[in-house]
Amino acid sequence: MAYWLFKSEPNSWSWDDQCARGLKGEHWDGVRNYQANNNMKAMRNGDLGFFYHSVKEKQIVGIVEVIKEHYPDDSDAKGRFGMVDIMARDSLPTPVTLEQIKADPALTDMALLKQSRLSVAPVRPEEWTHICQMGGIKKPPLSKPSK
Repeated sequence: MAYWLFKSEPNSWSWDDQCARGLKGEHWDGVRNYQANNNMKAMRNGDLGFFYHSVKEKQIVGIVEVIKEHYPDDSDAKGRFGMVDIMARDSLPTPVTLEQIKADPALTDMALLKQSRLSVAPVRPEEWTHICQMGGIKKPPLSKPSK
């Protein structure tokens, strides 16, 4: 089981856009960072992630599920990078801001803070539970175990 954080500029692709795709989900393409790409290679169907609005909002607004594992990104002419497909699962009742995350001692080692420019980052299980609770989800959803 693994947890992730996907960053998106809301003026390019927002939580509302993601939700509008329904069960079909959407591919997470355009990643051109090797570490972020390696994070996507590690993803398995059923893994969960936070959907984070970057730039002006700087807040976690929803939860997504990986529905298709890493495959080639056809927008990459050199064929070096891939993508995954994700589907919206739940909106956070209360978005969790970057300022709240920075101020919380339990989250000081979070990849979002340590590697702030990374567009796809891992989230440790204890961070997942903590942020879900901060966002008003009393019983955090769990990633499905890998087969």
